[in-house]
Amino acid sequence: MAGRLAGIAHHGRKYAAMETLERVAVSVAAGVAGDHASAVASAKSRPRRQVSLIERGGWRAALAELGGTLEWWHSRRNFLIEDTGLPHAAGTRLQLGARLVIEITGECAPCQRMDALLPGLNDAMKPDWRGGFVGRVVRDGEVAVGDEIRIL
Repeated sequence: MAGRLAGIAHHGRKYAAMETLERVAVSVAAGVAGDHASAVASAKSRPRRQVSLIERGGWRAALAELGGTLEWWHSRRNFLIEDTGLPHAAGTRLQLGARLVIEITGECAPCQRMDALLPGLNDAMKPDWRGGFVGRVVRDGEVAVGDEIRIL
């Protein structure tokens, strides 16, 4: 099943505001170019959290539960994906764009910072992997908003 990369974001320093991008390079060596969390994870011998992804439907469901509105990048995830029907399972591999391959290593648990944005958001993101996914880079690639996402 194919989906679409609907957004890209990163932050250059710990706790810095997220910056949205139209395109970005992603590598096994460094994760998402310019992203602080990717750089920290990539320095480990077995990185699990080089990239983070969130499904548009899960983000909207969490916000709807609370009657709130926030742009997706407030979730602090690198990639916004839509229409993938992504399995909620570690080991799932995704191809984003022409080359980038990411392996999902687990669920991305929301943090308490979400409640500072909207009271109750932390708990609203917990069911059904609404908080998103973390993964490791398997094959380098450059991606752009609008690129196709395929489950391999």
